[in-house]
Amino acid sequence: MSLKILKFTLNGDPIEIAISPDEMLIDVLRDKLELTGTKKGCGKGECGACTVIMNGEAVNSCLVPAMKASCAVVETIEGVGSTDEFHPVQETFMDMGAIQCGFCTPGMIMSAKALLDRNTDPTSKEIKKSLAGNICRCTGYVKIKKAVQAAAEKMREKQ
Repeated sequence: MSLKILKFTLNGDPIEIAISPDEMLIDVLRDKLELTGTKKGCGKGECGACTVIMNGEAVNSCLVPAMKASCAVVETIEGVGSTDEFHPVQETFMDMGAIQCGFCTPGMIMSAKALLDRNTDPTSKEIKKSLAGNICRCTGYVKIKKAVQAAAEKMREKQ
């Protein structure tokens, strides 16, 4: 199979990479671009560990053919915040103990960020809906939901 050139924006940077047309976005991110913060869980779009933001929407990168990212804007957990300044979602997840083993955390943060990028005053129901595709096997979702609410409050304060 011949390689295709995929061009897109990743975490604010232009990317041009040769890929096989049958590759999934998760595999390009993890294996070719070495961005391993995006986790490969079920591979069927059921766990949310592979969630990234593509064109403003949270998507399961294990279900996205990489070529669908052509000309898209993709954000992974590596593009959220920095070691000098955490994003409010990252900060509240740490401060409120919404992290257990950490495997689901990147996907949870990306789903929460996608919501808060659109709406910094979400209802409890909207938060629950935005996280519905993310599974955490270590904890209940109470601390996670509270962390998203707290992040929303921090983001409103900065507006």
